[in-house]
Amino acid sequence: MIFPGPASSRAAGGLAEHAYRAIRNAIQEGQLEAGQRVLELELCAWLKVSRTPIREAMRRLQSDGMLVHAPGGGLSVAQHDLRAVAELYDVRERLEGTAAALAARFADATEIHMLQAMLDSHRQLPDDPKLHARENTLFHEQIYRAAHNRFLIKSLQDLHDSVVLLGRTTFAAPGRIAEALGEHQAIVAAIARRDEAAAEELARRHVRRGYELRLSAMAEAARAGSQHRIDSRKEMPNKE
Repeated sequence: MIFPGPASSRAAGGLAEHAYRAIRNAIQEGQLEAGQRVLELELCAWLKVSRTPIREAMRRLQSDGMLVHAPGGGLSVAQHDLRAVAELYDVRERLEGTAAALAARFADATEIHMLQAMLDSHRQLPDDPKLHARENTLFHEQIYRAAHNRFLIKSLQDLHDSVVLLGRTTFAAPGRIAEALGEHQAIVAAIARRDEAAAEELARRHVRRGYELRLSAMAEAARAGSQHRIDSRKEMPNKE
């Protein structure tokens, strides 16, 4: 199991909070992949802490839905089947559309300026899918804040925890970085001109496109896994 280097400082909430944030970040960044078993002793060695804070962190991550009971015992990173992915994107499409519409209604001049500035910054970024995925999260969070609805923000943040369990970012798809930037520009333009209907439709279309790319990525991963199993059987020695 490969983990990112441990943080140099401990979170103010103590070792359990530090462990929780570190493991959560490892899941979000893909160092811990969906379906991967998470071993308590390995986490202790990685974070250089005792079992007590690790157990507390793992209980919190179970509560968040990011860790689940694994077959045969222990815990693993949660993973979603095709039905769950469809349900997730359906709810996300509705909520992202609502957030964009509310932002068009309630965003103040400063919040609109921040969205526009973020777009300018994103145009200067290198073609790094992970980097764009992180900036994409910050961009959408800014729209949520501009919507001025605390309950909507909480719901969308919870959905984000589920999205990160789906594997490699859709920004890795060819041409997606430029395509997503164009979609973001259209959403911000609709918000800036106070067009609620257009902002909602554009945001929903943006999520639908992400869903299409997610299904393509899952299908490709399934094909690659199937081919790997076929190749492995071919390489097995003939015992006859």
